[in-house]
Amino acid sequence: MLLTRLADVSREVAATSARSHKIELLAELFRDADADDVPIVIPYLAGRLPQGRIGVGWKVLSSPVAPAAAPTLTVRAVDALLTDLAKVAGPGSQAERARLVGELMGAATEDEQRFLFGLLTGEVRQGALDALAVEGLAGATGAPAPDVRRAVMLAGSLQTVARALLADGPAALERFRLTVGRPVQPMLAQSAPSVGEAVGKLGACAVEEKLDGIRVQVHRDGDTVRVHTRTLDDITDRLPELTSAALELAGERFILDGEVIAFGADGRPRSFQETASRVGSRVDVATAAAAVPVSPVFFDVLSVDGRDLLDLPFAERHAELARLVPEPMRVRRTLVDGPDGVPAAEEFLRETLARGHEGVVVKALDAPYNAGRRGASWVKVKPVHTLDLVVLAAEWGHGRRTGKLSNLHLGARTADGGFAMLGKTFKGMTDAMLTWQTGHLRGLAVREERWGVIVRPELVVEIAYDGLQRSTRYPAGVTLRFARVLRYREDKRPAEADTVETLLAAHPEVRP
Repeated sequence: MLLTRLADVSREVAATSARSHKIELLAELFRDADADDVPIVIPYLAGRLPQGRIGVGWKVLSSPVAPAAAPTLTVRAVDALLTDLAKVAGPGSQAERARLVGELMGAATEDEQRFLFGLLTGEVRQGALDALAVEGLAGATGAPAPDVRRAVMLAGSLQTVARALLADGPAALERFRLTVGRPVQPMLAQSAPSVGEAVGKLGACAVEEKLDGIRVQVHRDGDTVRVHTRTLDDITDRLPELTSAALELAGERFILDGEVIAFGADGRPRSFQETASRVGSRVDVATAAAAVPVSPVFFDVLSVDGRDLLDLPFAERHAELARLVPEPMRVRRTLVDGPDGVPAAEEFLRETLARGHEGVVVKALDAPYNAGRRGASWVKVKPVHTLDLVVLAAEWGHGRRTGKLSNLHLGARTADGGFAMLGKTFKGMTDAMLTWQTGHLRGLAVREERWGVIVRPELVVEIAYDGLQRSTRYPAGVTLRFARVLRYREDKRPAEADTVETLLAAHPEVRP
């Protein structure tokens, strides 16, 4: 496929707000694409590079290059050149990157240059996200959209499913089954301001502790154990405790869903930063494990002894979990029958907070496991307002913060795939956090100004705030009151950040 075709569709998708028209445009694009183009086309439409960060910043892109007169670049040729760019390192690397970028831009037409510039700087914001791509693939191939969605959940990769669909048609979806050893996208929870509201929505439900740990999926097949994060990264070698725990269980083949968390000697959870640092440690794992041992706490089971449990009600899945996993390794919970059980649920929340955890997750007993989706049958309740937002820019600090990037510009996701700024904050940051974010944000910078840096919207930060107030200064019409940084969420992608719509729904009193 020629890059110009992709650039044209990207521009058309950006120009329309109608979801149905976006899907039609994507379906037409996928009909024209070869199966081998799709693993490149899909991330490009979403503004991602398959190679990840490739070391191309504003300075490399700032030198103008005369555009080509006619389109000749293919998406696969662009991908190959960017792969070469990602490998550049060592002495002379900046000059080599500039040469390769010049070669790429010189082969691109003016429209293609504009698209490539946006892609390389992280500024492609056309709303062609994965959910729309799923619908477009269904339209292009005649496959039922729910079947495509389920295949993506089980494969853990939209690109893999898309390649198979375009190569072999809807029958290819049959090959994507729940398989021990292959991680699936985890089920996620919506938010509610109170336990009463959550229980009122769900009726008969379980109220479980919400641990401030790292989500893990543990696969065991005989003597082989693999551990994956919520982003499907394999972290088995970093957590020998989880391998040992899985091998102690009675089952031979299973998939467990849970959290890994570090506890102190008093049994209370250690800080999230300690857990995250331990899980992220790749060097001298034995020493790290001795300093910060972690424990698995499981709350669901997806497969046991070759049986796919995804479609079973949660009550039945938990019965299987209790048969397989001893109580000390299962999350604490209480059952309530509906609204009459709200006082008991509220008391469980108070006890959970007293134990040092961050809240509860309320789960409908009759719900299946909706892998990869933020379904209405799991609802999290935390006692303070928090948001996962994306850093859009940062300002240089003053006084003792001189030389440090301090004041963060915070953005929530918008319906069109972009980000709307909700305000700024410099509160809640330790000296260590200031040092870390200064180095990290400079690495994400697409443009430096005298006041600070504008960055690629890739870094997710958890923000606490006291409420909202109307504001004509910001595009969503609201701004955060008394926002403060709780922690960075490197385990989350920007696509998992909170949306403007979710924020406004939680604060109807200030809806613009």
